[in-house]
Amino acid sequence: MADAKPDLNDVKYDAFLANNRTLDDPEVVQVEPGGRVLLRIINSSSMSAFHIELGALDGELIAVDGFRIAPVTGRHFPIAVAQRLDIRLTVPRAPAVHPVLALLEGENKQTGIVLRAASAPVARIPTTANAASSALTLDLERRLRASEPLRPRKADRVYTVNLTGEMAGYRWSINNVAWSKDVPPLPVAKGERVELIFVNKTGMPHPMHLHGHEFQVVEIDGKRFSGAVRDTVLVPPGRRVVVAFDANNPGLWALHCHLLYHLEAGMFTTVLYV
Repeated sequence: MADAKPDLNDVKYDAFLANNRTLDDPEVVQVEPGGRVLLRIINSSSMSAFHIELGALDGELIAVDGFRIAPVTGRHFPIAVAQRLDIRLTVPRAPAVHPVLALLEGENKQTGIVLRAASAPVARIPTTANAASSALTLDLERRLRASEPLRPRKADRVYTVNLTGEMAGYRWSINNVAWSKDVPPLPVAKGERVELIFVNKTGMPHPMHLHGHEFQVVEIDGKRFSGAVRDTVLVPPGRRVVVAFDANNPGLWALHCHLLYHLEAGMFTTVLYV
C-alpha cells in the first residue's frame, strides 16, 4: 500500500495505491476456490496509515515485520507506516470475488487488490468507503505474542526517547532536539540488553523504527508483557511504548519516526556501539 504525489504544504495525496494501481483499475489476483492464500502486506507509504479490511474472509495474522507471532484471527488489521503484515486465509469454495482493502486512517479513501476465485465477475469498487475510519490504536499490539521472544533478562541500559514537536511550524524532534550531525548518539555495548522507552508528547502518532536490529514490544502504558518482535512500532499521541533489543550488530544505526516529513524535520537520532 502506498501514497503518491504529495502536496508538501498539507501532506495531501491525489491517489492511494496497491501494487501501483488504484481501485479504478485494481490488480486482480486469480486464486483457487477452497485454496489457501498468504497475503504479505507492506505499508510503503510516506505518511499514511491504513486499516486492512478482509470483508467476509477470516484471516490469520501470523507475522509482523517478518517475525512470527502466535496467530491472531480477524477481518480487520491496522498497519502503520513501514509495518508489514503476513495474513493467511482460506478462500471459500464457491466462485466469488474477495476485495482486500486498505482504508486510510481517519478518512474514507481506500485502495486495495481483488482476489478472484474461478470466473466470478469483478464489479467496480469505489475509491471511497461509506464512512471515515478511526485512528489506529494499540489494541491489536497488546494482543500480539512473539513466537520466539527474547530470553528473559534485566536491561543493562535504558533510554527514554521522548517524541516531541508540534504541527505549528512543523517542528519534530526527539527529547526536544531536532537531529543534526552534532547530536550525540545513544551509546550501547555489544551483548547488552537495551530498552527504549518511547513517550509520545505530541498530538500525532509516530511509527518508530530502529535500523540494524529487531526489538520486542515489552510494555504498553505501564503494563509489561511478552509482545511481538518487530522493527517498527506505532506510538499514538500521549502513549508510552517500551521495546527491548539485544545489542548484537555493531555499528552506527538510525532510530527515527518513519513518517518521512517528521524524519526530515528532525525526529531522528542514532545508536552507536562503543
